[in-house]
Amino acid sequence: MLTSLTHRQLEGELMDDPDIDVQAHRTALRGLRRINVASRTAAALWPTIRCIARQRRDEPLSLLDVATGGGDVAVALARLAQRDGITLRVEACDISPTALRVAEEQARRADVEVRFFVQDILAEPLPAAYDIIVSTLFLHHLHDEQIVGLLEAWSSQARHLVISDLLRNRTGYGLAYLGTRLLSLSPIVHVDGLKSVRAALTLPEAENLASRAGLTGASFERHWPSRFLLTWSRPASSAAASREDPSCA
Repeated sequence: MLTSLTHRQLEGELMDDPDIDVQAHRTALRGLRRINVASRTAAALWPTIRCIARQRRDEPLSLLDVATGGGDVAVALARLAQRDGITLRVEACDISPTALRVAEEQARRADVEVRFFVQDILAEPLPAAYDIIVSTLFLHHLHDEQIVGLLEAWSSQARHLVISDLLRNRTGYGLAYLGTRLLSLSPIVHVDGLKSVRAALTLPEAENLASRAGLTGASFERHWPSRFLLTWSRPASSAAASREDPSCA
């Protein structure tokens, strides 16, 4: 448990291996699903998304969940929109076909409509513009320059960004150690959980990268369990300013 968290330590995570065993991958994704539920990941994003929808007078909105993994967050957001009577077209992408098959199974079980598609987000431009781009637990996989580049690209293709990721600190490291072992039997999750915290950002580092990406007015807050939430909205035109309040970001 004794390790330095002074600087980011990006190490290849086991689940990022393109040759990972399919069954081991599925087992790891099941563990991550339980962790996402316990962490209330979608619940942390939903108040901002619901606020955006209300300010847009409940007009239909499009949302993309980037690097969706097993689709936990995308499916949960679609269910929350359904519950609250919000018309939200949810799409989600990932580089892994195995993860997307698991995600599609989740969506069918939950009886919600989510369009999933394969996308290498670092090599390919997004296929369309969206009202909202969501990202959870993805930034810590990337080098600083990659994060800046993606934030720049996403802010040009979406009106709103809602991004959650780990914070690099002792509390987060301890929670990752305990949580991954309590909620998953997968050794991949046990190893990758600690690697993820070592690769994560501190809040000042995240704020600096957002500033470098030109996300003027970005808002940051901490949320359970030792994570940050970045919210940003593109400045509204004079025509839209009267009906959109920046308080959602």
